[in-house]
Amino acid sequence: MSTFQTLAGFRDFYPDDCAFKNFIFERFRQSAITFGFEEYDAPILEPMELFMAKSGEEIVSQLFNFEDRGGRSVAMRPEMTPSLARMVGARASTLRRPIKWFSISEMFRYERPQRGRLRSFYQFNADIFGNRSSYADAEIILLGIHVLKNFGLTAEDFHVRLSDRQLWTLFIRSHNMGEDDIPGVLGIIDKIEREEPSKTIESLDKICKGNGRKIFDDLLEIRAIRSISGIREFFKKFANDIFAERIDELAQLLARITAFGVSDFVTIDLNIVRGLAYYTGFVFEIFERSGQSRALAGGGRYDNLIKRLGYADLPAVGFAIGDVTLGNLLKEKNIVPKLSKNIHCFIVYSTQTEKLALQQATMLRGQKINTDYCLDPTTFSKQLKMAAQVNAKYAIIFGEEEAKTGHAKVKDMLSANEIVVAIDRLVEVISR
Repeated sequence: MSTFQTLAGFRDFYPDDCAFKNFIFERFRQSAITFGFEEYDAPILEPMELFMAKSGEEIVSQLFNFEDRGGRSVAMRPEMTPSLARMVGARASTLRRPIKWFSISEMFRYERPQRGRLRSFYQFNADIFGNRSSYADAEIILLGIHVLKNFGLTAEDFHVRLSDRQLWTLFIRSHNMGEDDIPGVLGIIDKIEREEPSKTIESLDKICKGNGRKIFDDLLEIRAIRSISGIREFFKKFANDIFAERIDELAQLLARITAFGVSDFVTIDLNIVRGLAYYTGFVFEIFERSGQSRALAGGGRYDNLIKRLGYADLPAVGFAIGDVTLGNLLKEKNIVPKLSKNIHCFIVYSTQTEKLALQQATMLRGQKINTDYCLDPTTFSKQLKMAAQVNAKYAIIFGEEEAKTGHAKVKDMLSANEIVVAIDRLVEVISR
């Protein structure tokens, strides 16, 4: 008889794995709450049209989708943003602004499993709605940095690559291309690091009517810029006030990031355009700094999405961090704390003291004190070994002589010191 295997791209979480996952979730949640964000969640299953409305028909090939028994076309969520936009749009008039929400939820994407990319994964999402200023963008970027610092990572481990979709849009328009051409050119820019120059020029020629080589040369120059002064110098040849105003807004965003004291984490890098079509302004990706240069997180401003879904217009900015690549990095850096069962007390007893011991275990649990014991009485030495294995802080030993006088021994498992304590003082003693 054959045995069953986990589906490709999915994971089992044995207790140690689950403890590591929960450790990551706790740091996510702690960071978001520190910044004043509120937690939300949404259904795993949504109408497929919701994802198509955000990302177009091409998203279908990336979905776990099917027709339900009611004949509805549905899909398991590949990301949280469409569900979030639906939820916020439905109650926008009653929500206090700015709306600062976060979630830690499971996502599903039907793609080829590879290192750092699975078909099932968890994602931390944080978004701000109702504020158009770069203060919101700065807050989101700062939260992204704070989350990773909260795991013990430093500027030597990761950096934020900051770009601007609006600046790219202005550049494309300045070359006499129409609005319908913008997504195509942005898609080419997004792939430029991964494609041969000849192929990029050929793709640009198709859109730019034979002007692909000139635009490609401009792209190379823009992609090398790493400062506001460099951006101003390049774009001054367009002599356009709109360019100048937008560059001023980017400078203001960087000034706010500097005021937060995290400028050493952030680099201007116009190579970043984010492939998703709904981004409308500043965008960023967070990369780890090793030679593998893996993306840890990404996000940006998407002011038009809620309106596109049929609700009242509402500006938005957000980002997401996946648990897979982050978890791999934390393990490689060996900065994961020792994760234990978090047992505070382990009850040690004999057959003669079993009733008293189990009564006290129930009492301690009733006081919200994590308590465990051996299900089948065995020797005290084996029970104490079990107490050590589960990293208990205290072993409470109910020996026959102590029990007769209403006492128990309390052993500090770290120092091995033992004291005899009256049973009615157990909670007081072990809570010190």
